[in-house]
Amino acid sequence: ATGDLAYEAASRLLAGAPAAGPVDAVVLATATPDHLCPGTAPALAARLGLGTVPALDIAAVCSGFVYGLALCHGLIASGLYGRVLLVGADVYSTWLDPEDRSAGVVFGDGAGAALIAAGQAGDPGELLAFDLGSDGTGYELITVPGGGARARASGKPAALPDAYFRMQGSTVYQHAVERMTGSCRTLLERVGWDPAEVDHFVPHQANARILRAVADRVGIGPQRCVTHLERVGNTGAASIPLALADAAGRGVLRGGDRVLLTAFGGGLTWGSAALRWPGTPQTDSTISTEGTQHVAVR
Repeated sequence: ATGDLAYEAASRLLAGAPAAGPVDAVVLATATPDHLCPGTAPALAARLGLGTVPALDIAAVCSGFVYGLALCHGLIASGLYGRVLLVGADVYSTWLDPEDRSAGVVFGDGAGAALIAAGQAGDPGELLAFDLGSDGTGYELITVPGGGARARASGKPAALPDAYFRMQGSTVYQHAVERMTGSCRTLLERVGWDPAEVDHFVPHQANARILRAVADRVGIGPQRCVTHLERVGNTGAASIPLALADAAGRGVLRGGDRVLLTAFGGGLTWGSAALRWPGTPQTDSTISTEGTQHVAVR
């Protein structure tokens, strides 16, 4: 289940993280919680032995990790907490209709974790800025129709097909390319980067066509695109941290590299983040936020 994968990712991260203080809060980005009620994050925090720290789920679907970074950044920048654990985890195999090949061949299960902590401006791994957005007019383009309050309030008997994930692929493709491209352009302007200055482009691992289309429109060559979906598929909120971990493990990311993240998901939601990669990408590393924060990523 999602909680199991989230626990595995978080345990590996915390086992190798510097002993710089306790974890003060937990944020879990997921569209596939263990239960509709309650959230999965409190159980994750308890399983990790973190005591009674605040813990919450966020449901921005495939944009969840970028949304989570922004949320955790705010919690740190406000001074409310010193270190926040962020986990992106999804188990799409539990949602897929075995008769629907259009979605079944695309998705995978996974989890990735990051640790955010206060730091200083200019520290290795500085997280510079975000751009986030949503468009609820596309709410039904990516959905699991049944199980929630709206389906239950309809008074109609539950139908098995409504329990499965549904996506209007061609329309979603158009929205994904448009929204991620626009978000990346906005963010690059905000941080003052020319597309040619981006060392690594790490998009949500939706499918290769979307990734190539966004990179082309933003002006980033394929040699600077970090991908691994050909091996693990679309892992939802886990896709960006898993792609980063994979690239770091292969020595692709170097200290000081300029990294651009972008994602698109159901809701509709989208978001981008700009950061400088930490100095030791081959091991447990640190990414800071807005001059006062750091994010440890494994």
